[in-house]
Amino acid sequence: AGNPFSDANEAVALANHPIPPVPREAITLGEMLGQGASGLIYRATWQPVGQPPRAMAVKLFKGTMTSDGLAHSEMAASVASGEHPNLMRVAGPLAEHADEAPGLLLELIGPQFQPLAGPPSFESCTRDCYAANQRFNLEQTLGIARGVASVTAHLHELGILHGDLYAHNLLVDSSGRCLLSDFGAASFFEPGTVQGLALQRVEARAFGCLLEELLTRTEAADQPTRLDALWQLQRRCAAEQSAERPTFEWLSGQLATLQ
Repeated sequence: AGNPFSDANEAVALANHPIPPVPREAITLGEMLGQGASGLIYRATWQPVGQPPRAMAVKLFKGTMTSDGLAHSEMAASVASGEHPNLMRVAGPLAEHADEAPGLLLELIGPQFQPLAGPPSFESCTRDCYAANQRFNLEQTLGIARGVASVTAHLHELGILHGDLYAHNLLVDSSGRCLLSDFGAASFFEPGTVQGLALQRVEARAFGCLLEELLTRTEAADQPTRLDALWQLQRRCAAEQSAERPTFEWLSGQLATLQ
């Protein structure tokens, strides 16, 4: 987040997705739920005017500039991402205050959603760290793959690159339903251009790496045809020549019809 080359696209996206800031006095923070590179996540209670209180989550950024980039750019991408079944809902940015860290008011998700994996370690280098005994059945793998492909196609249509399609940014439940989180590496682009298509194909390679991690941990010896179809999609996403990689619109359609 914070790439100056996407500033103009970011401004257009914000103009098209106006969300009023949430007054800070309407928010009561509770326990810390977790943290990432750019901020801390807290349980919170939101008291909208004239409405009953709501259980929510708040992300407070560690500063206006973090290791992920500019906080306002991450918030812009989160707000502009809109609604999708595989996204956490964003209620809005917290009202700016000179003495307070920037923040976002988010949907509070249930404890059944947990990170798919841990972030890379010094040993794994660029690969996420899965539990040693972590395995998936084919329905779980399909659920995760379909969710990620669908939400990424949605983002690309809006001109947003997530930029960090990693397992540690996916929250999943036992059925394979997933939520894509963390827009710290997101940027805005023009999807209808040659350069825009090239950027989408970079993200397709990231999806190929994720699919490889899932499929190598998938136990589906009794369903070889479906498993092979997923491996074929994985190989297309990981093609050395970027022009051979598919768009997420195509991927989402293929995964939706895979029986």
